[in-house]
Amino acid sequence: MLSVARTLMGNPKLVLVDEPTEGLAPILVKAVIQMLVDIQRSGVTILLVEQNMKAVIGVASRFYIMSKGKIVFEGDRESLEKADDVRRKYLEV
Repeated sequence: MLSVARTLMGNPKLVLVDEPTEGLAPILVKAVIQMLVDIQRSGVTILLVEQNMKAVIGVASRFYIMSKGKIVFEGDRESLEKADDVRRKYLEV
């Protein structure tokens, strides 16, 4: 969170975030996700790389799923929710 705060001090138009919820307790995941939502609502674009789909489904407006270096899905939330085959193959454990 300190890194994000320092980044925001520079008034960026775009913030790149890599795996912000990795290894965090569920209560901290909620706090990090809320922070990202707040940043997004302030008008800052966020490029987020995250494996925890459930945590970020409400944050992102576009989704890109990669496998072995190739994009295997590109679309909005509604398209991803309808893509059962993609979710089963790449997102569900």
